[in-house]
Amino acid sequence: MTTFSGMSDAPPRGSDYAHLSRRITDAGLMDRRPGYYVVRFLLVGAAVALTATAFVLLGDSPWQLLVAAAAAVGYGQVALLAHDVAHRQVFRSRVAATVTGRLLGNLGIGMSYGWWMDKHTRHHANPNHEGLDPDVAAGALVWTGEQAVAARGVTRFVNRHQALLFFPLLTLAGIDLRRSSVRGLLGERGATVRGRRLELGLLAAHAAGYLAALFMVLPPGLAIAFFVVHQGLFGVYLGSIFAPNHKGMAMPQGRLDFLRKQVITARNVRGGRLTDGLLHVAMGGLNHQIEHHLFPSMPTANLRRARPVVREFCAEIGVPYHETGLVRSWAEALGQLRHASAPLRGEGG
Repeated sequence: MTTFSGMSDAPPRGSDYAHLSRRITDAGLMDRRPGYYVVRFLLVGAAVALTATAFVLLGDSPWQLLVAAAAAVGYGQVALLAHDVAHRQVFRSRVAATVTGRLLGNLGIGMSYGWWMDKHTRHHANPNHEGLDPDVAAGALVWTGEQAVAARGVTRFVNRHQALLFFPLLTLAGIDLRRSSVRGLLGERGATVRGRRLELGLLAAHAAGYLAALFMVLPPGLAIAFFVVHQGLFGVYLGSIFAPNHKGMAMPQGRLDFLRKQVITARNVRGGRLTDGLLHVAMGGLNHQIEHHLFPSMPTANLRRARPVVREFCAEIGVPYHETGLVRSWAEALGQLRHASAPLRGEGG
């Protein structure tokens, strides 16, 4: 079994993960789901086409701000498709995955597919591990007291109040990811991306087409308002997909075997009988984060079926398996932000 990065995640024979992997494979949960992805691509494509049609037909209308909100959700769903493509859930061929990923990521939403894949590979290899996982690197947010006390200038002020500022900061997440992806393509240290010129060209094409559409269809003031609503809500949506899955979970420092490293750093987000399906669609299946991290190439549609198998196995071997509701997941994530920034407020860590 291989991850989307091409690195083998096959465990030593006889390990706990090997035993679990056999159960998952015997249950058929690693089998491809081409029909599911055909339907999903068609539905997302139709939704994006309807949003674009509404944008053109409405023209100079305040209702365009609702279109901007719908477009933010559309961008999020395109990003989730790119995520599944990167994990080789959709195509066996690396070439097909790369071409589709660049069309969805670079041309579709203006974010470098190659840069993101490099970053996400490192996250999957060492989730929540400070110094190895780029998703817990210090920046506008800090995740440990040590990161907090090292902050300087404006960043220190933001870190001090980061729990209160978290959702406002998410409105900038989409823009910041694009900025980081451009820096990565231009040779930022630590980023390994092939086809940089092609990816930069696709990003430029997206930006030019997006801005041209805004200012050709809308008057300047409404175009700017559309941009702010669209990009701000897109950032909030992305944060709402990814933050509840790891933030507030263990941040291990020592060596752990593959299974424990993936399970104890992730949480599943569960809904009720009426909301679980909607939550699955909204989060692209990533509400089943534990299963996704254990089996990253498993098709999204199989994650729910894998959950009872993984949960039962973890209970058998005594590994904590954490899942909670959406509200509680946010409370735990914000609790970590408050705890990490406590030294800056003169409170106990």
